[in-house]
Amino acid sequence: MVTEALRCCLFLTLSGPCCSGDRVQFMLRRLVGNVNPDSVVHHKLSQSIRTRFLRFVPLEWSPSGRVGLRVAVYGCAYRSYVADFDGRSSLLYRFNQKSMSTVKDVISLRFKSRQAEGVLLHGEGQRGDYITLELHRGRLALHLNLDDSRVRSSSFRMVVTLGSLLDDLHWHSVLIERFNKQVNFTLDRHTQHFRTKGDGDSLEVDYELSFGGIPLPGKPGTFIRRNFHGCMENLYYNGVNVIDLAKRRKPQIYSVGNVTFSCSEPQLVAATFQSSSSSFLLLPAPAPILEDLSVRLQFRTWNPDGLLLSSPLISGQEPCYLILQISSGRLHLTHQTSALKMSEVSAGQRVNDGLWHSVSLNTRGLQIIMILDSEPASTIQLKNYLQPKDKHYFGGCPVSQNDSSCLNPTMAFQGCVRLIRVNNQPVDLLSVQQGRLGSYNQLQFDLCGIRDRCLYNFCEHGSQCSQTWSSFSCDCTGTGYSGATCHNSVYEASCEHYRLAGSTSGYFFIDPDGSGPLDPIQVYCNITGNKVWTVVRHNSSIAVRVRGSTLQKPYVGWFNYSASSEQLKALVSLSDRCEQRIAYHCRRSRLFNPWDGTPLSWWVDRRGEKRTYWGGFQPGVQQCSCGLEENCADMNYFCNCDADRVSWENDSGILSYKDHLPVREIVIGDTYRLGSEAMYVVGPLQCSDDKFLWNAVSFYQAASYLQFPALQVELSLDVSFYFKTASPSGVFLENMGIQDFIRVELSSPSAVTFSFNAGDGPVVLTVKSPVPLNDRQWHWVRAERNVKEACLQVDQLPLRIIETPPDGHLRLQLGSQLFVGGTATRQRGFFGCIREFNMNGVNFDLEERAKVTPGVSSGCAGHCSSSARLCHNRGKCIEKSSGYMCDCTNSAYGGPSCTEEVSMSFERGASVTYIFQEPFSVIQNRSAAVLSIPSQYSKTRDNMALSFQTTQSPAMLLTVNTLSQQYVAIILARNGSLQIWYQLNKEKRPDVFSPIFSSLADGRLHRVHIQREGKDVFVQVDHENKKYTLSYDVAFNSMKSLTLGKVTGSDLLDEEVAHAGSKGFIGCFSSVQYNHVAPLKAALLNRGSSLVSIRGHLLESNCGALADLSTSVSRLDHGEEVGKDNEHREDNSQPDSAVIGGVVTAAVFSTLCVLAVMTRFLYQHRQAQRTARLQEKEHQRSLEAAYRAEFHLHNSMRDSMQEYYI
Repeated sequence: MVTEALRCCLFLTLSGPCCSGDRVQFMLRRLVGNVNPDSVVHHKLSQSIRTRFLRFVPLEWSPSGRVGLRVAVYGCAYRSYVADFDGRSSLLYRFNQKSMSTVKDVISLRFKSRQAEGVLLHGEGQRGDYITLELHRGRLALHLNLDDSRVRSSSFRMVVTLGSLLDDLHWHSVLIERFNKQVNFTLDRHTQHFRTKGDGDSLEVDYELSFGGIPLPGKPGTFIRRNFHGCMENLYYNGVNVIDLAKRRKPQIYSVGNVTFSCSEPQLVAATFQSSSSSFLLLPAPAPILEDLSVRLQFRTWNPDGLLLSSPLISGQEPCYLILQISSGRLHLTHQTSALKMSEVSAGQRVNDGLWHSVSLNTRGLQIIMILDSEPASTIQLKNYLQPKDKHYFGGCPVSQNDSSCLNPTMAFQGCVRLIRVNNQPVDLLSVQQGRLGSYNQLQFDLCGIRDRCLYNFCEHGSQCSQTWSSFSCDCTGTGYSGATCHNSVYEASCEHYRLAGSTSGYFFIDPDGSGPLDPIQVYCNITGNKVWTVVRHNSSIAVRVRGSTLQKPYVGWFNYSASSEQLKALVSLSDRCEQRIAYHCRRSRLFNPWDGTPLSWWVDRRGEKRTYWGGFQPGVQQCSCGLEENCADMNYFCNCDADRVSWENDSGILSYKDHLPVREIVIGDTYRLGSEAMYVVGPLQCSDDKFLWNAVSFYQAASYLQFPALQVELSLDVSFYFKTASPSGVFLENMGIQDFIRVELSSPSAVTFSFNAGDGPVVLTVKSPVPLNDRQWHWVRAERNVKEACLQVDQLPLRIIETPPDGHLRLQLGSQLFVGGTATRQRGFFGCIREFNMNGVNFDLEERAKVTPGVSSGCAGHCSSSARLCHNRGKCIEKSSGYMCDCTNSAYGGPSCTEEVSMSFERGASVTYIFQEPFSVIQNRSAAVLSIPSQYSKTRDNMALSFQTTQSPAMLLTVNTLSQQYVAIILARNGSLQIWYQLNKEKRPDVFSPIFSSLADGRLHRVHIQREGKDVFVQVDHENKKYTLSYDVAFNSMKSLTLGKVTGSDLLDEEVAHAGSKGFIGCFSSVQYNHVAPLKAALLNRGSSLVSIRGHLLESNCGALADLSTSVSRLDHGEEVGKDNEHREDNSQPDSAVIGGVVTAAVFSTLCVLAVMTRFLYQHRQAQRTARLQEKEHQRSLEAAYRAEFHLHNSMRDSMQEYYI
């Protein structure tokens, strides 16, 4: 034990390292330490002990010297077999036979390495098997192949990596256990379980295994890859002690090069520069040899910028500087004589990769030569000879210096440095530590404190982790997720959510498990009225004819969906109803054997299980729909096809048992006889109704709560739900551990609080609302905690964020039970309703649990507490004493149910400009200055939607600009195509996207929906969906205005955008929305307001409603086509004559139906418009005062729980 503590106590702890709770510990004895930093004091315990943890408590420190403690604990008897490899040597273990084939292997060893590269183990066979264990860039990689010699692509090569920074000269333990294809790969305490690829189960190795390198056959001492340089201990291969055999010179072991059997300890003293602002090391310059300056050192860091060396020099009687720095990950050497005169060379790519890099500087005559690692030299040519001064600054400059002897154009270096040599003389860093050489600030000696913060990747959903010395960040680009750790899905959970957001039918990405592990899936959302169908297609949508199949060699048709089995399961579980249509036609092709009922054809469900019931019937019975309806072609059978007729029959129907959907395969085995034939079409999977959207419960007793098993939320936790209450306070949820806890509660009538403790003390986040939250209206809450930050949001109020300590506790250690609506102590219970409760992507079935819980009932009273969808297009349902009303404030639509489009006709030169107020920019853009949070959290979420009708091009549709010269513009180009311009960085070129190249200036109504999440932009034009990526992830700061139509004063716009802005817009706009701004509604309801500026002649129009009227029938037809396309395919499968006749009949009938529907629809629509106008007048009078108050942001709104209104 080496320490400067005079006395300390040794405790034995049984339960764990925590210093609270029910810890069981015993004081063993008092230990007396040394009184200086050089001597070593040994203590031997009189009795052996077995324990998990030892705790040393210093009681008294040495009065002289620095405070420090170093303890080495030695265990019981331990036999060590060590081999030292010098980087040019290896050990070969030769088998007794030509090859060794094993189905089970156990390999164990300990190593410590001086280099980041090197082979520890290698073996291979002639048929293509191999095993290699090597260090690569400081990580341990296991290459394993059990396949034969057939050529395989790189995707079949199995490589598993563990660890990082393993060239730290510390011992590391490795264990490889293999049985057949199953492998357990363990480094220290971390294990990776995996299965090998290929067909083989055994590992076949020829002749020998090599340790420490891969010798080249026939050339002893020549190696294919870099050899291991370091020590190995207790190397065992399947029970064979390889080092012991080598030490005893057994014939099975052949030694290549110089392998010794003791581990040499290199004298490498490193220094850690701790601060990026104040660390520095000042060293005097020893006299140069032959008057040349030379500096050498090794460094490692994660930071992309930092000063390594600043040396004052004299060049031709003038002062100058030689500066070596890392800039943007490259190494730069600068010779600077003045602020305007400098010479520079650079080398390397990403030298901030955490690995050791060597750099040397030398002056030779009129040259300065820099060499980085093994790269070619970089040279600066000088005009005058350099004369070095008497000192060099490493890592940074003193903060309080009064002279100009140190120049630092960047930040201080934060990382590790070792093996410093100045003028070919080594620098003793221990002498610096003891004050005998130079001076320093914010340095640690005799250790390298580098840490790989991306080693155990906290970035989720496949995002990329990058790091600096003190933190890490996640790049969420292209993942479909956002947030500090890419935890939050940017997509809605279901098509139902898109409908509530005002979207129409089209292709969308949905994420049924939210922040869970499953990726988003692309589906078609068929939105018709109040009914929404989620459609997932597969690869075989056309009719397929089958002939010549037997039960022994059946025909098998596979269906590959645009989603995995896990994703489909999540979608089906989320939906209230799912179905899939099978159209099956037959001619002398039976489904079941008439003698014993054996299935001759069947289908396979998503679990791979065989199913023998057909469309329209329930599981468990081998029948078809005609058997259920008792109308089969032959009443002796339960399926039409079993009648075995020469004519075409069909057993079509809909499969609706959710647990079996979708259909994965169809197997047909009775088409081998003369004239036997079958034809099938399997439709897409269709699901409807998000069953958790309105899953609600009511708490009516103070001591009541719902209890659920807790989820694994150690590293990432997010919880979201809706609530409504009249109570001034109450706990929404709680989970308590021994010390850690999480709690979300209504702490006052106008405040929601999220509190937790992850081991660093309680953390509290509170969002305060300007209006009460206990108003019996629904409010949304979302709380999140991860290893980087915690945040809380309520409705559309500003997001509250707090960073977690960079080196604090990472894991939440919670209990096994989660309490919803109350606490385990039955105090501060919640009175009211909670619905759509979701944690980490898991939906909680509150209603089912409420059925067996006293004091809690399923559902929630009130008109706005059901899935009746009373308010549409982002409209908010508000309870009234006698009924309800729809607040369309945040909707671009109007009317009693927020379904009537607000349209305006623009004549030449007309425009509408909306002026943003500061609170809006605070809410929507989460300005870093206002919220006092780092800039990386200001990722905005822009949502734009508009409908337009014009014949003009070019034309300006919409532009939004900021005070910082940023803008987004939607224009029609000269050819009428749609263009979207994003100018986020005024110093760079804007991003331009053209989702539609055909002309939209065709006089038809077109709908555009644009959603931006960070760098990802999702665009929907009519029914076309596309995704783009911006060059920069920059927030809109200081929002200025939004303009529809003609733009004046467009000096800051690009030429093409300015040209379109000068032309303006002639035509009709409808349902325009930017985030929560509806500029057309603002123009209609707030004429004369300072927030809305109107130029030119505008007329209130109904172009949107007329367009909807003219396309309503085609939309219904389109929805029918998507929902029931199998019926059309079924008709196509009939004989030609039947098909033609059916088509003609259907066409005539459809025409008559369409005419009748349109006539009745036009009449009803005219009557409905008259009635709606009368209702709208009353409705607008009641809301007009509210709209005006929302724009001026002066009055609180008790009927709508948003902080600000537009």
